[in-house]
Amino acid sequence: MDKEEKKLADAYDHGLLKTENPPDDLLDMLKQAGEKTFKKDKRINIRLSSHDLIGIQRKAAQKGIPYQAFISGLIHQYVEGDLVEESQSKYGKK
Repeated sequence: MDKEEKKLADAYDHGLLKTENPPDDLLDMLKQAGEKTFKKDKRINIRLSSHDLIGIQRKAAQKGIPYQAFISGLIHQYVEGDLVEESQSKYGKK
């Protein structure tokens, strides 16, 4: 645990934190957001090199998830702006 997590855990252990149930409207909003985020309603087919597919499968195995879910997660992160392109490739071109 980092310092902040330890501080929170200690406060909880000493009865200094009070937990509350979230309001129903917040739970409904979070449920809807989750459904929209994780709903897989489209199928695509792509061709990859054997080298890339093996690399993706290895990375997914390291994370303990199916490689299709790993690819889907990467695409989602990119679309949401959590993954960004480097300004230059490793060869110095834009």
